[in-house]
Amino acid sequence: MNPEHPNHHQHPDPQTPRSRKNGLYAALSSFFVFLVVPLLIAFILTAFVIQSYQVDGQSMETTLQNHDRLLVDKVPRTWARLTSHQYVPSRGDIIIFNQTGLPDSFFEKQLIKRVIGLPGERVVIKDGHITVYNKANTGGFNPDTTGKYRIAATITSGDIDVRLGANEIFVCGDNRSNSEDSRYFGPVGLNNVVGKLVLRIMPLGNTRSF
Repeated sequence: MNPEHPNHHQHPDPQTPRSRKNGLYAALSSFFVFLVVPLLIAFILTAFVIQSYQVDGQSMETTLQNHDRLLVDKVPRTWARLTSHQYVPSRGDIIIFNQTGLPDSFFEKQLIKRVIGLPGERVVIKDGHITVYNKANTGGFNPDTTGKYRIAATITSGDIDVRLGANEIFVCGDNRSNSEDSRYFGPVGLNNVVGKLVLRIMPLGNTRSF
């Protein structure tokens, strides 16, 4: 055998450009699977399924307390939008909604209140009480005393007589003496509803479903 012309096979360098490229793809794939995908799932859940919310203020006392941590169901609103319908919460539901034009804020703010009046109804507040009129109750009724919910407040201040539009609801805080609600900023558009309260998760010793 001629030593100047060795007849042996050379093994490929394990760090060829092709192998390095494959390694980069594998690293990017792992990054996407373990970091981006969970973030994407979390975003979808928060935007369309369920959202965590913290109470800010005393307007829903004594039902809810300041700093309570809640879970808000967005599925009905999401489904309504997917099917080109309006999501109309039920009377007595506690909802989260977006509101602009508040005196202490130049920006849109999320509020939590209870649904009192539904689209097409007439809501009257007089002599410390709320009366709702609709086709089924032409003589009117007080949702605070005849509905499924009960609140500690016995007086609702204000002098209001409003007919709700087809896409409007009337909301109030349970703490009627300390709540900025539809008595002050008017009816809430259905498009502004974010979701319905379903669970108080904190404080841990005071969990409750709604």
